[in-house]
Amino acid sequence: MSRTDYVIDELISAKAIAARVESLAREISTYFADTDKLVVVGLLRGSFIFIADLVRELDLPVEVDFLEVSSYGNATESSREVRILKDLRGEIEGRDILVVEDIVDTGHTLRHVLDILATRHPRRVEVCALLDKPSRREVDVRARWIGFEIPDKFVVGYGIDYAQRNRNLPHIGAVRFIEKPTA
Repeated sequence: MSRTDYVIDELISAKAIAARVESLAREISTYFADTDKLVVVGLLRGSFIFIADLVRELDLPVEVDFLEVSSYGNATESSREVRILKDLRGEIEGRDILVVEDIVDTGHTLRHVLDILATRHPRRVEVCALLDKPSRREVDVRARWIGFEIPDKFVVGYGIDYAQRNRNLPHIGAVRFIEKPTA
């Protein structure tokens, strides 16, 4: 048997995502109301659409920077081996940081990122994740703000990919693999 084909079942609509992004931005703006500038750190590539929508809704002065980390490759399971592929360009010492993550799964990637950022002595670091899969957590790490808690399903859309595909879907969908017999 070969897992070459799949279908995507809508899990969270584009409308629900837009509404939740607005409410998250209000909460984050209130929390960081005393900041002179919030450094929003997006974890590439899965968070790029979420971060773009979120920063447009923030009522704060913001600076945007990115980290690119990898723990999946083209697989559907985390390798638990986190690699930094692109580091921040700016200094964060003494700054307020909001890490924006697409999905918190096992927690290994986020824990690794938070440990790295802590060595750079920011004023404070908080996390906003679009999706959370608490049933998969292996590392004690939490996001202050969560868009949606989801079941243990492999998801795509709204920036999240499977083998670099499906990032452009406007909604979050659950991937369902179709077994096809091999010749």
